[in-house]
Amino acid sequence: MSACVDLVVSIENEGWTSLDAPEVWALRAAKAGLAAAAPELEAGTLSLVLSGDDEVRELNKRWRGLDKPTNVLSFPSDDEPFPGGPPPHLGDVILAWETVLREAAEQDKPVLAHATHLIVHGVLHLFGYDHQDDGQALVMETLETRILDGLGIADPYRVPA
Repeated sequence: MSACVDLVVSIENEGWTSLDAPEVWALRAAKAGLAAAAPELEAGTLSLVLSGDDEVRELNKRWRGLDKPTNVLSFPSDDEPFPGGPPPHLGDVILAWETVLREAAEQDKPVLAHATHLIVHGVLHLFGYDHQDDGQALVMETLETRILDGLGIADPYRVPA
């Protein structure tokens, strides 16, 4: 990934500040996802929003017709780069604190590991990765597992023995 990709982290829910250095690990996760999904990318901007259930519920309702919060939403941009213009906006990845916290507890995972996985997952969605069918899911989950392994995080899809 090029050094010209500008990653911006916004903390919109105070819950995220209970984790050590949320901006640092969020940027690390996004960079790892970008490096895997778009290794030739030369420039662009990407927004990471560490939000909460209420905000994510509203976005989910407005853009997906689902009146409930979800763990992560990805909004790819349709910006096209043009010569001499600013770098294109790649998209936005938004996490919901309460849902991430609840899921981590339910899955017996560290919150930081789960949130890192969701940022990687969200970044991959920006570049067309999906899990609508078994074949797509296998490709996406395999790539996520490889990225997370590089970050020292266990396979999130492995069922504990």
